[in-house]
Amino acid sequence: MEGQIRQSLSGFYDVFSDGQLYRTRARGNFRKKRVTPLVGDRVEFESSTPKEGYILKILPRDNALTRPPVANIDQGVVVTAVKAPDFSTNLLDRQLIALEVSHIAPVIYLTKTDLIDDQRYQEFETLAAGYRQIGYPVILSREPFAAAGLDQLRDLLADQETVIMGQTGAGKSTLLNHISPDLTLATGEISTALNRGRHTTRKVSLMPVAGGLVADTPGFSSYDTLTIDYRELGQYFPEFLALASQCRFRGCVHVNEPGCAVKAALEAGDVLQSRYDNYLQLLTLLKNQKPVYNKKK
Repeated sequence: MEGQIRQSLSGFYDVFSDGQLYRTRARGNFRKKRVTPLVGDRVEFESSTPKEGYILKILPRDNALTRPPVANIDQGVVVTAVKAPDFSTNLLDRQLIALEVSHIAPVIYLTKTDLIDDQRYQEFETLAAGYRQIGYPVILSREPFAAAGLDQLRDLLADQETVIMGQTGAGKSTLLNHISPDLTLATGEISTALNRGRHTTRKVSLMPVAGGLVADTPGFSSYDTLTIDYRELGQYFPEFLALASQCRFRGCVHVNEPGCAVKAALEAGDVLQSRYDNYLQLLTLLKNQKPVYNKKK
């Protein structure tokens, strides 16, 4: 039979097939090959009863993320608090790049707008306009979880497989509860003593929400190191990629080269300064990154 893994928990995989969930385990040869089934994987499996079965084969993946561990995702909603935890364009851009590298369409949803004053909110309106200009859908409203924004997100979720990602405390579970109140997901609070969130989401699962499937995943505040070559980084900034063909030199990395269309657009105010600054920081990190070698056990 063929189906899709909808949940993983303690070595068990719940596979959905023809309207039925089957509790399965992975065959031993997956461990030998160091292959781990992921939520979202399309698989071939055998099962004598809905409570007992084995995954035989993982079908080719469109994409996969390691944090969160999901596969075959269409889009990622990056839930970002404007305050508590403090907003960072650097973290937001890292999240967007992680999605771009995996060929997952990003959506930005800004939360906790009730914690900032009107002047600060206007700054976020300007920033949101800049990201929309790049091509990213951005959902931002003066009142938290306003109906118009929730309706926009429901439309984006329909017929898609979506991952909800962002820092612990940004409001991912609260957002999903507003979108689909019957989920009643556990919500957490920021631990001010440690200045880090408490993990309230324990398992990875794909849930039917708003006519699509949504992965609600544990919060995290950092991302795995990017393994791309620094010369490829500009490909994952859509506004840089659109301008690259106008640069004087092929392979321009948009730093010191003369005739750089990206730097010209930056000077003209057509590229966000924060995006370019974050690009330079990431470029430096990637240049200085030491190669990682897999240690043999």
